[in-house]
Amino acid sequence: MAVDSNGKEKFLVIDGGLATELTRAGFNIDSDPLWSARILVENPEAVKSVHKSFLESGANIVITATYQVSIEGLFQYCGLDENKALDVIHEGAKIAQEACHEVYSNAGCQRKLLVAGSVGPYGACQHDGSEYTGKYVDNITIQELMDWHRPRVEALLKAGVDILALETIPAQKEAEALIQLLKEFPTAKAWLCFSCKDGSHTCHGELFADVVTKAVNQSTQIVAVGVNCTSPLFVKSLLQSIKGKVDLPFVVYPNSGEEWKDGKWDDSEYQPLPDYVLEWVEAGARWIGGCCRIQPKDIASIRQMVDRLV
Repeated sequence: MAVDSNGKEKFLVIDGGLATELTRAGFNIDSDPLWSARILVENPEAVKSVHKSFLESGANIVITATYQVSIEGLFQYCGLDENKALDVIHEGAKIAQEACHEVYSNAGCQRKLLVAGSVGPYGACQHDGSEYTGKYVDNITIQELMDWHRPRVEALLKAGVDILALETIPAQKEAEALIQLLKEFPTAKAWLCFSCKDGSHTCHGELFADVVTKAVNQSTQIVAVGVNCTSPLFVKSLLQSIKGKVDLPFVVYPNSGEEWKDGKWDDSEYQPLPDYVLEWVEAGARWIGGCCRIQPKDIASIRQMVDRLV
């Protein structure tokens, strides 16, 4: 385990594709409007099992299965009222916390284990692929985005997550809404990760470097910044564009390179994630993991690679 001069872990490893592992376990969720949250509602122990598989493979951080959770979605697709919907979000945090406790309790686990509360973009809960373009921000106000995100953020914080994962954010406007919302919870800390369509731009089209710099200048509650659910091919360029401009740890947890086309994943551009880890570290990445279709074996490889770095 690589540590700095203060004895702190130099690298933190994030988990991989939760929904991918649920699908591999036989759950049919790819076309479900709740995605992995469907299993959170119906079989939370299965979600906990996946969390543990990533922790046992070397992850420090597991991300809750709340990425595609909204009060409206749980009402529409599960018939849950607001209180019961909030209970689902709390359950997502609880089982991740239990997974950390159970793995940490095993002899030999010396890593810091943390729970990140997933706050996915508005577009993910629309179940129309709009999180891959961010075009919805053109027709919604910052206040409306804040109001929509607030219940999940508040529930995750009340459940005691260690940090919020503001993830797969496709547009500057939504990032600004989340940063403003964080101010309502002054003790909360978060990482902010954007989804990007190339090596320079967010999915909505803003310059990544400009968006990240502005976000960091607007908030002391953002403790790490970076990119996720983006092709590994673009990560190095994106990190290089903010290196020296942002004095925060860089977070990267890309997908495996496939593109979302015509309502399904095109796997012709698959990229083995561990092949890129060293170049990301050189570009400044310190919190590293994977997103869609990244398996525990990939996280184990990342763990082994960063542990060899001094």
